[in-house]
Amino acid sequence: AMNIDANGHITKPLQSAFLAVSNSTVSNIAANTTTTISFNYEVFDQNADYNTSNYNFVAPVTGKYLLTLNLRVQALDVDGAYFQALILTSNKEYQSIISTNRFSADPSYWYVGVTVVADMDASDTAKVTVLINTGTLVILWIHNRFRWSQYCYCREK
Repeated sequence: AMNIDANGHITKPLQSAFLAVSNSTVSNIAANTTTTISFNYEVFDQNADYNTSNYNFVAPVTGKYLLTLNLRVQALDVDGAYFQALILTSNKEYQSIISTNRFSADPSYWYVGVTVVADMDASDTAKVTVLINTGTLVILWIHNRFRWSQYCYCREK
């Protein structure tokens, strides 16, 4: 479960870590609706804790988990109130929010990121959702450049 080489480098081949991307474009997201983002392709999944069919990460043990989300949002509507990107865990939500009505015109591109060290119990879940509060259209380009990832700083309580 853990290896220490002659130079003192420690490797843990079963340490929970994944990187998922989407191989499709999410577009025409309805206003006032929470939409789960389909990160359906694993670049890697070191401990098989990420599910590409329901887009959930399941914590294998109780511990602290570094969760990161990177999106490029395209065609935000300035007539809307806000756009939220969320990492939803079983215990809490972590978000990035943009007040879209502060722009003078619909921005072509906007970066949205969420990074958190989340306290998760064994079997807790985490997934990525977005929410548009009013407005008409957002297109999310998340094909292969936008990431949903996790690394475990696991220490059981």
